[in-house]
Amino acid sequence: MIKEFCAENYTAIPLAIAKGADRIELCDNLAVGGTTPSTGVIEEVLSYANEKEIPVMTIIRPRGGDFVYNDIELKIMHTDLIEAKKLGTDGVVLGCLTPSGWLDEEALELLIETAEGLQITFHMAFDSIPEERQFEAIDWLAEHGVDRILTHGGPAGTPIEENYDHLKKLVSYAKDRLIILPGGMVNYKNAEDVAKELGVNEVHGTKIVPLAD
Repeated sequence: MIKEFCAENYTAIPLAIAKGADRIELCDNLAVGGTTPSTGVIEEVLSYANEKEIPVMTIIRPRGGDFVYNDIELKIMHTDLIEAKKLGTDGVVLGCLTPSGWLDEEALELLIETAEGLQITFHMAFDSIPEERQFEAIDWLAEHGVDRILTHGGPAGTPIEENYDHLKKLVSYAKDRLIILPGGMVNYKNAEDVAKELGVNEVHGTKIVPLAD
């Protein structure tokens, strides 16, 4: 099972890797759900993680709040993605929506094209897509080369167990086209149960490994 540790900056990464993290999602500002980390942070994390052969997924998100971005914000994301790619990130984590709650296809096509050669995770913006359209979104993202979707499967703050039914439908629908990565309220205590219940072999969280003894 791959345990993806959601990290804020560099600080906890050496300990998280020592405690069994298999992949890093690198963010800043987790209080708002994660924003793009600085160039210096990306560089140092990559340097450390590469030595340990741990892949790093860098979030590309210009601010907290919703996932509807204007042209300036998209330009910022595009530049940040180019920089992260130059630094050698293994992958990027991104997501853009329209005001109606559908995928911002034009913005995503540009970012996905720019990220060519990297792994791509579509983040929890997915949970803001109306449930009845999420299957259609899986189709679009799979067709455009996205590798995985990070999702809680329901409203933020609910126990992951309450969302098992919907998550199972997403996993079944995605099949082998892309990976459904459960996150939000997944931790080192319930990770094995979540993975087993959903039939997945990747899990995500800020507490996916025990950082305190």
